[in-house]
Amino acid sequence: MSLTQLNAISPIDGRYRSKVANLAPFFSEEALIKYRVRVEIEYFISLCEIPLPQLSSFDSSKFEVLREIYLNFDAQDATDIKEIEKVTNHDVKAVEYFIKKKFDALGLSSFKEFIHFGLTSQDINNTAIPLSLKEAMNEVYVPMYFQVLEKLEELSTTWAEIPMLARTHGQPASPTRLGKEIAVYSARLKEQFNLLNDIPSAAKFGGATGNYNAHKVAYPAIDWKAFGSQFVQEKLGLHHSFPTTQIEHYDHMAALFDTMKRINTIIIDLDRDFWTYVSMDYFKQQIKAGEVGSSAMPHKVNPIDFENSEGNLGMANAIFEHLSAKLPVSRLQRDLTDSTVLRNVGVPFAHTMIAFQSTLKGLGKLLLNKEKFEQDLENNWAVVAEAIQTILRREGYPNPYEALKGLTRTNTKINQQSIAEFIDTLEVSDTIKDELKVITPSNYTGI
Repeated sequence: MSLTQLNAISPIDGRYRSKVANLAPFFSEEALIKYRVRVEIEYFISLCEIPLPQLSSFDSSKFEVLREIYLNFDAQDATDIKEIEKVTNHDVKAVEYFIKKKFDALGLSSFKEFIHFGLTSQDINNTAIPLSLKEAMNEVYVPMYFQVLEKLEELSTTWAEIPMLARTHGQPASPTRLGKEIAVYSARLKEQFNLLNDIPSAAKFGGATGNYNAHKVAYPAIDWKAFGSQFVQEKLGLHHSFPTTQIEHYDHMAALFDTMKRINTIIIDLDRDFWTYVSMDYFKQQIKAGEVGSSAMPHKVNPIDFENSEGNLGMANAIFEHLSAKLPVSRLQRDLTDSTVLRNVGVPFAHTMIAFQSTLKGLGKLLLNKEKFEQDLENNWAVVAEAIQTILRREGYPNPYEALKGLTRTNTKINQQSIAEFIDTLEVSDTIKDELKVITPSNYTGI
């Protein structure tokens, strides 16, 4: 760990930096600047393609040269822009001046006033940030989500036939199967992911108050709304929000964060259940040589991966909650509160990625303790009472529920023998008695 990481205020950039370094190309300050440069360059190229009369002489073969400004963007470029910002005290204006300097160096000075032409800073921010979000989702979040999903589906298949005592309200209940209980999480995650896929990556683009005022006054004959939609949707691959104020509505972004929050909540539920299963001795945990479970108790192997995941998901959800509640609210045609809040978009992503990795690590360390599953089932024969009374209902037997209730709520030990003895007292055919005696906690697991 570097000295910078040791001095980081946030654990994301300190202790956990190696786990979230792949988010830096999307959510770091350098990344934000690069995305702004990218939007400005693509916007200028789009103006040339109209073409505006003053840009009709621009050599289209130089478009790729312009794109290299952002394709080859590096830390030194970002530093240069931050130096300009010290003078301008405006981050997007600094990007504009940086690109103008590049135009000067390329001998394109006569065209440089069409950089950021007619735009406000939010036309850049409200396209750059949704673009970075979309690409972070596709390149980092989605692959990690599928790793978690695939691990759950693998375990669900591997343990499909392991009978398990269910617990409702913490008490023994109708048996289930371990694989099915894991499949519940897979199904929940898939449903939320489908909702996630339906949410547009929306962007605002329309001038100082969303009306293309400056564009229209300069070139009234051009359909600027059509231009803006084509630029946002075809060049950037985003959904064009229109009409807007100076800023994006953020409603779709809020929906994204809310859905990610629900996915995280499902993983929290999973983490807590597996933590409980470990505490019940249903699972042992693989350990590496040299690892310490407790600083004081040598015998301990703690389920720390599920605990780490739960803690990080809680942090992520708290920030997602604020983002989705705050961003869609802005005074009149805009206030600045969205700007500082948007700089934290990468924080809940990072906590989520740390958590997903911890959940995966925890799941990967599980060792099935089959004997404990069998022992719990054998110690809870009372759970077959539901099966017996249901068959008796089918046969029209009088008050079957009450009969089983009387048996199972006594202080008498309920086991295979006492259940069989009870069945023998029933006034039903031997065929029905044989059917009832076949039922055990291990095979009464449903479909």
